[in-house]
Amino acid sequence: MSVVEQYARAHILTDADLPDQDDGGAIPVVLRYDPELDPAKVCVALPGRGGRASRSREWTFPRALLEQGLRAPAGSGEVRVWPCGRVQAVVEFHSPQGCSVVQLENKALIRFLRRTYQAAAQPVAH
Repeated sequence: MSVVEQYARAHILTDADLPDQDDGGAIPVVLRYDPELDPAKVCVALPGRGGRASRSREWTFPRALLEQGLRAPAGSGEVRVWPCGRVQAVVEFHSPQGCSVVQLENKALIRFLRRTYQAAAQPVAH
């Protein structure tokens, strides 16, 4: 089984997380799936609040939550996902430092989910 890592652009919806550059609030997001760590979970990494030099912030949560949130509001613990129109989804991340809300294209999330299911279906080489 192989690790799936996909880069996507997200639009920041929370003022505290807006990037310094004037690019309309878009930030790079890393979507990651490692079936050897936990085949039922995915990871989303947002860049740190201090720009490129700061550490990214990561949330790991059930893959099913991401999939469910594309169709109807879903939430578990620190992460909530809900559809926003027909082509976008909103993901809300909670941490002791506060709340980050981002909007992503459904197309990118669906592509990522497909790749995770393909990776999980691959046989383990011995």
